[in-house]
Amino acid sequence: MPIIAPSILSADFLHLGNEIEMIDKSVAEWIHIDVMDGMFVPNISFGLPIVKAVRKATKKLLDVHLMIVQPERYFGAFRDAGADILTFHYEASVHINRSIAEIHELGMKAGVVLNPHTPVNSLIDIIHDLDLVLIMSVNPGFGGQKFIENTYRRISDLKQMVYNTGKIILIEVDGGIDFSNAGKLLEAGADVLVVGNTVFSSRNPLETISKLSKIK
Repeated sequence: MPIIAPSILSADFLHLGNEIEMIDKSVAEWIHIDVMDGMFVPNISFGLPIVKAVRKATKKLLDVHLMIVQPERYFGAFRDAGADILTFHYEASVHINRSIAEIHELGMKAGVVLNPHTPVNSLIDIIHDLDLVLIMSVNPGFGGQKFIENTYRRISDLKQMVYNTGKIILIEVDGGIDFSNAGKLLEAGADVLVVGNTVFSSRNPLETISKLSKIK
């Protein structure tokens, strides 16, 4: 059964409390929160106050995705805000081993994110220390983008790397996921599906999340 992580970047911001309440009632296990600084990616989204507010409204795991430069500056702040899982970009961090260790020391699960152009074998020397790897299936920064087809191959290659470690390391995928590709992603080796527009543009988001969770 895949882990479904609705991305609130696609939610109705005017009624965010209602959107979180809907996710809380659903079978989704995680809530995905994209933090963008307008520098690492050409967009600005949520900050610490939103994470704190969402934490108060749900017991779901908060999967916080940092799309920011020098992410290590804020690890402690996001822990204090309520993050359970903290992922940062390989392309945005200089001392990746140190960052992973710090996240773990703060009591959170640690993940590294790879942009579509970054080879998965870039993680060969650090993958043993990770709890998850997030593969971007679109270029980061905006919701609603077209899915990049070579994502399947990247996930398959990463799955073999994970297998070779002998550890449980989740593979998460983010960007352009819908019913046309979710099954293929799981077949390639994905464990966690980040879904935005597919859920929040649905006439029945609860039913959509349920259907996604049953894909094999």
